Amino acid sequence: MAPPVKLAVLGAGLIGRRHIKHVLDEPMAELVAIVDPSPVGKAIASEVGAKWFSSFAEMVAAARPDGVIIATPNQIHVRNGFEAVEAGIPALIEKPIADDISAGEELIAAAAAKGIPLLTGHHRRHNPMMQKAKQIIESGKLGRILVVNAMFWLFKPDEYFDIAWRRERGAGPIFLNLIHDIDNLRYLFGEVTAVQARESNAVRGNAVEETAVILIEFKNGILGSASVSDSVVAPWSWEMTTGENPAYPKTEEACYMIGGTHGSLSVPSLNMWSNPGNRGWMEPFECNRAKIENEDPLVLQIRQLCRVIRGEDAPLVSGREGLETLKVIDAVKRSAAAGQRISLI
Repeated sequence: MAPPVKLAVLGAGLIGRRHIKHVLDEPMAELVAIVDPSPVGKAIASEVGAKWFSSFAEMVAAARPDGVIIATPNQIHVRNGFEAVEAGIPALIEKPIADDISAGEELIAAAAAKGIPLLTGHHRRHNPMMQKAKQIIESGKLGRILVVNAMFWLFKPDEYFDIAWRRERGAGPIFLNLIHDIDNLRYLFGEVTAVQARESNAVRGNAVEETAVILIEFKNGILGSASVSDSVVAPWSWEMTTGENPAYPKTEEACYMIGGTHGSLSVPSLNMWSNPGNRGWMEPFECNRAKIENEDPLVLQIRQLCRVIRGEDAPLVSGREGLETLKVIDAVKRSAAAGQRISLI
């Protein structure tokens, strides 16, 4: 067996701690360092027996890893990414890969010029359910896909907004939540060519939206709709339907509905609906559910990172893929602000 891949985690916040746990549990990987200037970061490093550093530069000088997982605040993703590229170290950067499109382009160009792999932490693509949904769509069983509807509806309690940045521009469910769904839709259906969006903050009145609706045009002709709200009590969201994160109650509802000329698919249940005989609105339905083995996509993401570092795999979600998803979200926000359709081509 190949020796474990030496990984360092930058950032010991909520998602950083999840990465730390999974690296510790993964036989393919070895946690060699935690980089976080806070006392909390230092305490976590001591607790798990990893070396602690207050900066990337200190870490590289003393304990150079094979790869890094960047789980720092969004505003410094690009800076940390450049540090990894300049040091020649492959990096998995949590979403969003950047908070500015042009800076993200510069980072990706720098990594490509040096041949350094960059991955984006859109871990949901690694979910076996998403892999199976893509397989079903590409198999042709549903016929020609014409339409998709995606929903992210839930209620964030008032105390969630006690943290100031969650009420300010740059937060809001479009940037914080819908970005995951847009990445999933791009993975399943390909590139987005245009969007038209409306948003509202009618309930809380914060500087960010709490509700938005989006019309989505895909390059291959598929039309989509997405709606997002963090102010409604409802079960229709990835969090509430997939069971991916045990912190949320799991329902048996759907968050995506995909329609084709010969059948339709609901996600995450993977129920496929079709007419067993002739197609028609008065014909009976049959429903078949695809089977999958549930696995934690964060674990699968770390395993793939290790394979990429070893040169065995290409990234499932490259830095470029992460940036293209961010461009769609940026277009959604611009469309809502301007009140018009925004083209991405």
